[in-house]
Amino acid sequence: MPTKKIQDNAKEKMEKTKNVLRSDLMAIRAGRANPQLLDRITVDYYGTPTPLKNVANISAPEPRVLQINPWDQKMVKDISKAILASDLGLNPSNDGKVIRLMLPELTAERRKELTKLVRKTAEESKVAIRSIRRDAVEQVKKMKKNSEITEDDQKKAEEAIQKLTDANIKDIDKITADKEKEIMDVK
Repeated sequence: MPTKKIQDNAKEKMEKTKNVLRSDLMAIRAGRANPQLLDRITVDYYGTPTPLKNVANISAPEPRVLQINPWDQKMVKDISKAILASDLGLNPSNDGKVIRLMLPELTAERRKELTKLVRKTAEESKVAIRSIRRDAVEQVKKMKKNSEITEDDQKKAEEAIQKLTDANIKDIDKITADKEKEIMDVK
């Protein structure tokens, strides 16, 4: 079936969109210490911007504490500066060897802000999914116009693409609901 390739391509792009959403939501702090919270931080490592996880071991020894053990002790100050410069709003404390980040309790107001951010991020993902659907449907219509497929094949392909889109939108809603629950339920 010539439209199968279009459907597979759309499915692959939609999966990538969901993976990006999951990654973006991991960076949103839900109150529990999660090493992935620091994934976006880069440190100047001998003149090269390097992801923090590539120059240090990051762990969560307690529910609200992140501990960063740099592999090179000279990096402690640079890592502290990078964390202060980030948008995380965390104050690193260090003893010259290890950096600790204390995550404050989330206020009800901050939880609502985070929930809005989660919904906004999810909506952007849904828009991306719908855009992928639109592109796939346009490719199918182009094939029909060029007489590469029949009208029945076009309808079947469009229905399959719509089902794929609906399933992915449902997945995004579930991912979003799980993250919102995580933000609101954290004690």
